[in-house]
Parts: sequence; structure tokens; C-alpha cells
Amino acid sequence: MKKEKLNEKTAGTIGVTAGKDVDLSRRDMLKGVAIAGLAATLPLSAMAEHVAAQQSDNVPPVGDPRTRFPNNQPMQEQAWPGLQRNMTPKPDCGETSYRGSGRLAGRRALITGGDSGIGRAVAIACAREGADVVINYLPQEEPDAAEVIDLIRREGRKAVAISGDLRTEEFCRSLVARAEGELGGLDLLVNNAGYGWFLPDILEHPSEKFDQTVKTNLYAPFWLSKAAVALMKPGSVILFTSSVTAFSPAGAFIDYSATKAAIVAFTSALAKQVAQRGIRVNGVAPGPIWTPMQIYFEAPDNNVESLNASTPLGRMGHPVEMASLYITLAEEASSFVTGSTWSADGGRL
Repeated sequence: MKKEKLNEKTAGTIGVTAGKDVDLSRRDMLKGVAIAGLAATLPLSAMAEHVAAQQSDNVPPVGDPRTRFPNNQPMQEQAWPGLQRNMTPKPDCGETSYRGSGRLAGRRALITGGDSGIGRAVAIACAREGADVVINYLPQEEPDAAEVIDLIRREGRKAVAISGDLRTEEFCRSLVARAEGELGGLDLLVNNAGYGWFLPDILEHPSEKFDQTVKTNLYAPFWLSKAAVALMKPGSVILFTSSVTAFSPAGAFIDYSATKAAIVAFTSALAKQVAQRGIRVNGVAPGPIWTPMQIYFEAPDNNVESLNASTPLGRMGHPVEMASLYITLAEEASSFVTGSTWSADGGRL
């Protein structure tokens, strides 16, 4: 295609930014002249309609958030910790729906609970935004984790799977150290793994369940963050997954609600402490999200239906709808955002 060299004066006549030499094909020149001529003969409103009509064929329609995902999930049960691959319907974690744009290019992320649910969605999103990823999960969740690792590697990113129980400080320290070694550094920690159980009567609430909730939801993020801060460089980010129950506690989840409220305070306090190191700390507080947690904790038979009805949008969220919040909080464009917990509860509060 023959190229025409435009000088500043010529460029200005067809709407090209003046001040530089610009290479345009003859086709581009003719198109520009045609638009300029049309603009001279049509009123502004008609011109706007003409341009919008030309663009409409390439713009997908805006979807209704009430119906983007179904709200008629059948009742189902699985033993803890549950497998996402066995859920009906399977949660959308962005396997085919999330599109990246390089927002985390070159980053190195450790994500706990990265096999399923929100952690899985964040892992997929991080990879598609250009990050290398380590995911942690329980050994029972290996089938789900293998799927995530495959998805990350398809993006051309490094993917490492490290199974293990976060309820000991020794394992948390070793997880961070191994993640740093595998990735050649660590600049994003996503404390996502969580545990909860439906226990409506404190008189029948076993101390073992309370201990498991607190160790998983609070001790582990403390240990992991402590180990990560010691090796993170300025510009690094730590993210937490809290919950709507931090602000509107559920009576049947007293320990879960308490730990999620503590995470909000921990997020704010840690952000103040590590700001002097150039490290940002933020959190996300999801509402009811369709993950394995919704089917393993032995809630009443109408749990799925009641969770759908609990939001003004009339349905639970899907993990992919949370992923973009984590990416936004992690990317450098949000460098002035720290100490915040963003609510994403479908309008519930």
C-alpha cells in the first residue's frame, strides 16, 4: 500500500493531530476526507448518530446484571472442602470469560485458596494480566488445582502448585519462601483461603471448629503477610478476602463473621504500618458467591434459594465478578489506594 506523507497543515485539514509528520495509507486519507466532508454537511446531532451507527456493529450489548448468571442452582452437597468441578452449574471463574490487558505484566503472585472460587478467578485473571502465579490449596483439592495450573500455563505464564494446610506458622513461612524462590521474587500476596461452617447454636459449637476457622481465616493471613513483608520491595501489594458478614454478621456464622471483621481491621492497620516500606494493603468483602463453600457447610436445605434472594440483584455472584476488583487493587494505576476494603455484595448492605 502506497503511503502518503502528511505535513502539519494537511494533517490538520482531515482531523489528524497536528504538529507531527504522520504516515497514512491512501485508504485512510480518503476515509478522513469523507468524514470531514460529511461533518461539513450534517448538523452535529446527525453526525453523532452517523458515527454511532458505524460503531454499533462492533460494540457488544450491555448486559442485565440480574440475569447474567442463573439463580436456580439445584440443591447439592459435598464433603468439605468440596470440589468446584463437581458443582452444578460450575462457577464461572473466568476460564473463558475473563480477558486480560497486561495490567500486571511481570508481577509475581502467591494466591491462597487458588484452586476454586474467588482464588481461582484471581489466579486466572492475574495470569491473563501478565503475572506468574503460585497457588496454594489443600491436598484434597488437587483435581481443581490441576485445572488452574493448566489454564495459567496456556497463557504463557509460569504456574506453580503448592498444596498444604495453612494452619501452622511453619508451613506459611515455607510457602512464602518457596513462592519467592520459584518466581524469582514476590510482589503480590492474595490472602484468600477461608473456612466457615453453619453452626446456629453456640451451645453446640465445637471448639475444634472455632479453632479451624480462626487459624485459617486470621492466623494464616498474619503469618503469610509477616513472611511476605520481610522480602517484598516497594510497589508490592498484599490483598485480603473479607466478607459481607464483617459488616452484617450472620448468626449461624459467629466465628466466620468475627474473623472476617478482624480482617477488615487488620487490612487497615497493616496498610498504615507498611506504607513506609512502599507496600500497599487492601481487601475485598464479597457477598454470597457461588463457590464450593456454599455447598459443604451443611446449611439448611433452602440455603441456595435464600442466598439468591438475599441480594437486590436476585442472585448470588460468580467468582469472575470479583476478579477485576483484585486486579484493580493490585495494579500500579491504583498506587494511592491502600487500607481500603471494597464491598462487592450485590447491593445487599
